[in-house]
Amino acid sequence: MLFLCGMNAVRSPMAEELARQHLPASVFVASAGVRPGERDPFVDTVLAEKGLDLADRQPRTLDQLEDDYFDLIITLAPEAHHRALELTRTLAVQVEYWPTADPTTMSGTRDQILAAYRDVRDRLEARIAERFGSKSGAAHTK
Repeated sequence: MLFLCGMNAVRSPMAEELARQHLPASVFVASAGVRPGERDPFVDTVLAEKGLDLADRQPRTLDQLEDDYFDLIITLAPEAHHRALELTRTLAVQVEYWPTADPTTMSGTRDQILAAYRDVRDRLEARIAERFGSKSGAAHTK
């Protein structure tokens, strides 16, 4: 499974890490961006609140992925969705679009910005749990 967004700096690495917590270890989960991005410290902060850590992982593009075959690509931004549809036009790959707000557009105090990142994290976690269930339960490929 691949989570794809614009720069692989906020939404897709969050989704990747959250999916790893909900899915069995046997499910290969990765994330990438359409274009290069830089690591976002707010992502580290809101993941740490859930006991999660990206460690030394850095944003990567589709071209930098070691494995380029996925059964499912979940896109989180319009540009990522268009790119995934172009890439999979002749492949038997399921593509799902989960429109996800970009918290980097939020301005205000640190607390207001963190609230936007938490909202994205929590919405992604709920969507992953709804779609795939948990490690111990539901079917993983509805």
